[in-house]
Amino acid sequence: MDILNSMIIVAYLLLVSSVTVSMAVNDSIGVSKSISDDGNGKTIVSKDGVFELGFFSPGSSMKRYLGIWYKKISMYSVVWVANRDKPIDFVSAGILTLDITGNLILTQNDSVVWSTNSQRQAQNPVAQLMDSGNLVVWNHGGPNSQDILWQSFDYPSDTILPGMKVGWDLKRGLEWRITSWKSPNDPAPGDFSWGLVLNEYPDFYMKGRTTLNRFGPWNGIYFSGFRDQNPSSVYEFTYVTSYDAKFPSNKDEIYYTYTLKNTSILSRVHLDQTGGFNFYIWAEEDQQYWELYEMYSSRDQCDDYGVCGSNSKCLIDESPMCQCLEGFSPKSPQEWDMRGWTKGCVRTKPLTCNDISINDIFVKFADLKVPDTTHTWLDENMGLDECRARCLNNCSCMAFSNSDIRGSCSGCVLWFGDLIDMRQFDTKQTREQDLYIRMANAESQSGSKMNIRTIVAITIPTLCGVLLLSVYVVYRIRRNLVEKSMVGDNIEKHVEDLPLFALPTISMATSNFWIENKIGQGGFGPVYK
Repeated sequence: MDILNSMIIVAYLLLVSSVTVSMAVNDSIGVSKSISDDGNGKTIVSKDGVFELGFFSPGSSMKRYLGIWYKKISMYSVVWVANRDKPIDFVSAGILTLDITGNLILTQNDSVVWSTNSQRQAQNPVAQLMDSGNLVVWNHGGPNSQDILWQSFDYPSDTILPGMKVGWDLKRGLEWRITSWKSPNDPAPGDFSWGLVLNEYPDFYMKGRTTLNRFGPWNGIYFSGFRDQNPSSVYEFTYVTSYDAKFPSNKDEIYYTYTLKNTSILSRVHLDQTGGFNFYIWAEEDQQYWELYEMYSSRDQCDDYGVCGSNSKCLIDESPMCQCLEGFSPKSPQEWDMRGWTKGCVRTKPLTCNDISINDIFVKFADLKVPDTTHTWLDENMGLDECRARCLNNCSCMAFSNSDIRGSCSGCVLWFGDLIDMRQFDTKQTREQDLYIRMANAESQSGSKMNIRTIVAITIPTLCGVLLLSVYVVYRIRRNLVEKSMVGDNIEKHVEDLPLFALPTISMATSNFWIENKIGQGGFGPVYK
């Protein structure tokens, strides 16, 4: 009996294997049509043959799933799965239908396995697979109506395709987030996901069992953590916010998307079951494979979330790579010296927020990935001076910055509590998002990152040394002058004590300087007796 069952299973899998030759029923199905996983290989293929929708079994699995994959390429690449966490077993075929309410329904043995959830009233609905890879249920007979009842792009799997959004539809409360497969054999939601977290200052996070990394918030020009990313010749990305003046008609969405500069290129951004998050393009020439174009997961250790703990920064080319911010020191010096950085840094001197006679100051830091935005406050219309005043008047506010650095800069974002997940970049940008961090007044720092205590420690000894040297030089000069004066006085005193003789007296005494009376010769002339 076991042998017979095994033969039945093998025969069925051969009949409905995931990469069978398909028999397309064109690019759409109406209310009266269906697709059945009955071994006939019926699928839906997009108009230009780019994508295909049908039933498949991933890897070595015997389970069946409804999905979309690339039709034109040799390597089997699934980009979307409908029934990710509720597979169909091999006992009987799954059937996909479109009902009169405009909802797609996947059934097995008359039991609903998966369905869409459009609540709108439908008139002549049609489900169509687009060349973008988007499965769309149109109202009023097709795309000419531009009236979408439901679309697969609103429910991503593990892949971002050109034109797909990752972010939020604020009006509908719908999140566009990608999630990895559990394994190559199981497309159920896995451990890793990437999406936009709606903090006051929104940010993209890669999450597993914990937060793995983040892009850094959008500042109008670049993502704070990807500031050194060069413009691409392959694609162009767009980040749209509900308050962006560039998109005045958009008030309900905030999202990231990308488009290809050459639409003939096949591409995908894929999040795999190991947490790898990469941009691929299809290489057709020598070998047919997905070529890695860019990495979006951690590029180095400084991209790992919070690797240096709080109130510190990561410098990938320094040793050690973690350094406390100026004005801070390691919370656990012993662990810090052993490269245990997770406890981070604490202030060397407490803030003076409650002392109205001494205001805290703010020190400007440039070339930083700004801190985690979980505890932030945002006002898109506030200027920097008012932003500073608001932060100064709130004892919990630890830093502030412009939220948009385009043009003359605008917006105000405040950070509260510890500052986490910062890294220092060694590249300069034309426009910088400077971060102003609160410091105790005695820890005022210059742009060269040297605080007043350091300056004083260097300046006072130097001035004292110069002063002592000057005093010594003046003392020596005055002493020499005094000594010379004393010598002159002594000479004059001795001269005054000597007897004086007139010339005739001396001439008579020496017999008119007679030679016989000469007793010697000195430096001042002859000497007579």
